[in-house]
Amino acid sequence: MSDVPTATVDASSDVIAAAPIDPQFGSFASGVAVTFATRLLILVCVVGSSVVVARWLGPEGTGALAVLNVTVALALQLGSAGLPSATTYFVAKDRSALAQVWTSGIMFSLAAGVLIAIGLIAVASVRPDLFNGVSPRLIAIVAISIPFQLLTLLGLNLLLAIDRIKLMNSLDALSSLLILVNSIVVLLIWGRNLTVLVSFNTAAAIVLSLLLLWFVSRLSMRQRARGARGLSVLRQMLGYGLKFYVSIFASFIIFRADLLIVNRFRGAQAAGVYAIAAQFSFLLIMLPGVIASLLFPRVASRHDETAAYAVDVTRHTSFIMMIVCVAAAAGSFALPVVYGARFGDATIQFLIMLPGIFLISLESVLVQHFTGTGLPPIIPVFWIVTMFVNLGLNLALVPIWGARAAAINSTVSYTLIFVLVTAYFCRRTGHNPLLIFSPRIYEFRNLFARLQRRAFAK
Repeated sequence: MSDVPTATVDASSDVIAAAPIDPQFGSFASGVAVTFATRLLILVCVVGSSVVVARWLGPEGTGALAVLNVTVALALQLGSAGLPSATTYFVAKDRSALAQVWTSGIMFSLAAGVLIAIGLIAVASVRPDLFNGVSPRLIAIVAISIPFQLLTLLGLNLLLAIDRIKLMNSLDALSSLLILVNSIVVLLIWGRNLTVLVSFNTAAAIVLSLLLLWFVSRLSMRQRARGARGLSVLRQMLGYGLKFYVSIFASFIIFRADLLIVNRFRGAQAAGVYAIAAQFSFLLIMLPGVIASLLFPRVASRHDETAAYAVDVTRHTSFIMMIVCVAAAAGSFALPVVYGARFGDATIQFLIMLPGIFLISLESVLVQHFTGTGLPPIIPVFWIVTMFVNLGLNLALVPIWGARAAAINSTVSYTLIFVLVTAYFCRRTGHNPLLIFSPRIYEFRNLFARLQRRAFAK
């Protein structure tokens, strides 16, 4: 899989070369290269920390930590009200709104984050059975980080909107690096338990949030010095963000709730194995996620109703993801070797999810045409329908057939949202689906020509 970044950058650069350059943004290909390299570093940190946790805490500890992480992530999505996407959208369209958007984001993060944290602690105290063995004390520790992680989420989206890609990636990578260091120090060197590890991870999240607050506030002050708008945009952000909220929250339920359901009905050990399979599948979404995140602000600033730009990027993503998925299928057989024999079923679960991962990867890029041009109401409806299908299948099948049923349900759900969004996209724009996802012969010739030029240049 080491050749994937090079192929991605080369393919994307052909798309950008043919598209008009937005003076507010740098090279899309360079942005993808830097961001994907950062994601590879994050991948190393995530895999490293997960291996340490799996080896020293076993499936039970791995499952408990995964439940804690998913719980916090779910709380963040629940309480964000779509503001991260709104932050990117508003600032990408009008950078003079940066100062006011950031000020509004700080107020929202502190107020909403504290309320969410208190609510989560209350739920864990009243209904500890919902977390199936994960203690309320651990829930309380991770809940402390929620206001800070919400602020971090908004800050990173703001940096994306103003094309501060290197700073955004540096701070993002620092988060995963701190988690890896915590795992090594707390478990390997210090020999402590899960509670201490969770406490250290919470402290790391707070430190990162304060660091990002300092960086972004400096940028905000510069913007204010040039003359920021006095009109508050918080109400506009919330109104616009709620349009994204339904889609984002429903997609998060589809991606993450299955782990909680497996933990609830099959226990922490089954959840720990499934967490490894799911984690490996999410790593494949990393590449199209990078492409989609950089595409979003560019679409928002261009107002490209023809969707030609999004189609070109999606087509190249299809080719790259086909290669990635084939390589990942072969690599999945190493999971039991890396994590231990107790995680042997993770390979089968991953292979079941793989077709759906390929399709959801393409959907995540193609849908940026809609997110960057106002998000038609039908898109959130698609996600709601898919969410209910996913939850219904998981609640019906996981108690009987376990984690493999959750993997099948994931592929069914990913396929459903792909079909719905693609069909609507083709109807709205008039594009042929075969031309959206199938690279053209001349594009292969251009790609190979670029590779030959670079090879001879070296």
